[in-house]
Amino acid sequence: MSTVRENGRSLIGKAGRFSADDKRLINCNQVDVNQLMPLKYKWAWKHYENGCANHWMPSEVPMNKDIEIWRSNQLTADERLLVMRNLGFFATAESLVGNNLVLAIFKFVTNAECRQYLLRQAFEEAIHTHTFLYVVESLGLDESEVFNMYNEIPAIARKDQFEMELTREVLDDDFTTDTFEGAQAFLKNLIGYYVIMEGIFFYTGFAMIFSLHRRNLMTGIGEQFQYIMRDESIHLSFGVDLINGIRQENPELWSPEFQNQMVEKIREAVELEIAYAKDCLPNGILGLNSDGFREYVQYIADRRLERIGLPVLYGSKNPFPWMSEMTDLAKEKNFFETRVTEYQQGSVLSWD
Repeated sequence: MSTVRENGRSLIGKAGRFSADDKRLINCNQVDVNQLMPLKYKWAWKHYENGCANHWMPSEVPMNKDIEIWRSNQLTADERLLVMRNLGFFATAESLVGNNLVLAIFKFVTNAECRQYLLRQAFEEAIHTHTFLYVVESLGLDESEVFNMYNEIPAIARKDQFEMELTREVLDDDFTTDTFEGAQAFLKNLIGYYVIMEGIFFYTGFAMIFSLHRRNLMTGIGEQFQYIMRDESIHLSFGVDLINGIRQENPELWSPEFQNQMVEKIREAVELEIAYAKDCLPNGILGLNSDGFREYVQYIADRRLERIGLPVLYGSKNPFPWMSEMTDLAKEKNFFETRVTEYQQGSVLSWD
């Protein structure tokens, strides 16, 4: 039987039955085209189902009230700066994540059910990028100002450069996960994008926008950020499961030296995020200041470290207990109550 090859691996399976034992998260010798059955990693399929149940579109969220507030004097200069900085960061960050998924992660994750989820996540990243275009157009903002902040605002540029460095090796034409060094580099990439970018860098912005939302300000943006955070919660859970699965299947990759390197990467990311918080909140606003965000970022980082089996660094407490209410599905309003089109209810989502 003839085969099609990808990086030395078969895309069209050999003659004979394909079993779950043939599947691996990376470096599978046989990568069949969307060979979902039999499912081996049921957690990946569950994440895919959760993502589908969480479907939404930004244009379904009304922006009338936000437009009225933005054009009035209801926001202070500092509150406007907070909104603009977060739009500027997220507009680029979501594109970076999408590029990494399509150009790097999908290529080297060799399991079909994980790839199925990655296709779903890539679509969600496109929706998130659409969201920021929708907000910018609705508010009549200067598009070049928002979408060029990754070049012009040092605190944003440093975060983006940090993440792009984690992708540099994996995007090389000669990169392969067949070597020990390559597999470790890929694992570093996954930690960088799932744990750091989506798990740490995004949550400062979430907290800032939700602080306005709680005061009934910019509620259209706040609602869209809620939907994005729900997506990102699934992205993070999938990424953690993928990272932990790879290290369990390839324990030699999870060396003490590599663990120390990842702890230091997360420590560096925390300092970058604290600098970003200071840039967004130079004077502080009601209930928020850069000192509070130092504690919050450290608290979030400790939770991420725990989930991939690394020691916590800070022991900080959560200074924003109301963030738990924003992420607790049982306490949120009906996710779909303002929507034009009826999809599956939020109650079908599983967070096990």
